[in-house]
Amino acid sequence: MDPIRNPYAPGAGQRPPELAGRDEQLSAFDVVLERVARGRPERSLVLTGLRGVGKTVLLNALRSAAVRKGWGTGKLEARPDQSLRRPLSSALHQAVRELGHPSPEEVDHVLGVIRSFAERQAGTDAKLKDRWSPGIASPAVRGRADSGDIEIDLVELLSDVGGLAADKGLGVAVFIDEMQDLGPDDVSALCAACHELSQSGLPVIVVGAGLPHLPAVLSASKSYSERLFSYQRIDRLSREAADRALAAPAAEEEAAYDDAALAAMYDATGGYPYFIQAYGKAVWDLAPRSPITADDVAVAAPEAERELAVGFFGSRFERATPGERDYLRAMADAPSGDDPVGTVATADVAAVLGKKPQSLSPARDSLLKKGLIYSGERGRIAFTVPHFGRYLRTQG
Repeated sequence: MDPIRNPYAPGAGQRPPELAGRDEQLSAFDVVLERVARGRPERSLVLTGLRGVGKTVLLNALRSAAVRKGWGTGKLEARPDQSLRRPLSSALHQAVRELGHPSPEEVDHVLGVIRSFAERQAGTDAKLKDRWSPGIASPAVRGRADSGDIEIDLVELLSDVGGLAADKGLGVAVFIDEMQDLGPDDVSALCAACHELSQSGLPVIVVGAGLPHLPAVLSASKSYSERLFSYQRIDRLSREAADRALAAPAAEEEAAYDDAALAAMYDATGGYPYFIQAYGKAVWDLAPRSPITADDVAVAAPEAERELAVGFFGSRFERATPGERDYLRAMADAPSGDDPVGTVATADVAAVLGKKPQSLSPARDSLLKKGLIYSGERGRIAFTVPHFGRYLRTQG
């Protein structure tokens, strides 16, 4: 098969040639956009799932849908070592530009509020270089979104931005990837701001994406977050959707899979979108001709697994310290450790290592912060990466 015509795209956050299995989420979001723009009450949205299920891809697709409706949009990726102020300011700056409000005076005022919000992070005595907000020429508006209380400032900021959108009968959507990495104060402020905005009817929504424990992070911050957001779990694809993700791009290049090959691909990938793209690329490059057969899949599987071992699994494993790697291996060997979306008891992990659970708390907490594991309930943990336990057991 011609590698130049290979249609598959196993890249981080890279949109696959066929976005299969997400029609329900896309259709539901179109309804949200229309309702919010018309002043109807609607909840913000949170996507959750393991690594490799396509959360970032879907987040980008939802943003594209908002752009097509004329909305102002901005996107940021949360980091545990970064305050929300600067990245959110950049995202809202872009959203205001996309809105194209007809009044320069009102736009300048809102941009000045955004700048004031961003500069407040550095403090009033900060140097000029730390107070400057890139790309915003409008002077900071003092007394608005600059109190230093992130909850107050965020409500004022989003209210002003939402007012611009309401003038045009449109809306503003802020897209936040890796949302579980927001700091506790920022999470609390964001929930409070969304709550306030929903009560005021302003057309501003937040669309977040994160790991499976994100709902617990939000709930721990504000109890009403369970009613504030619409939660959608993004999981592996059904057999039908996985077949379409493989067959549709191949058909565009006048190629095909036989039924046995599609079955073999689903067995190998488990329906996880990233794995589908990785295996699809390897199989295409090594298959001699169309239609692709189950034998072709078997021949290409070792190559796909090597690529995943380096780029998907290995890169994450390398981030762990020796002690943390021991903990990860013990998780893989603990009961239920072979279930890619299951959990294991921390006590069982300690038993595998022959240590007391309390002595392993530093390693566990560090792995949680690094996003390699997550805890959906007290005393239980799981890998954030599907098939990670299987990968660890093959490493010896």
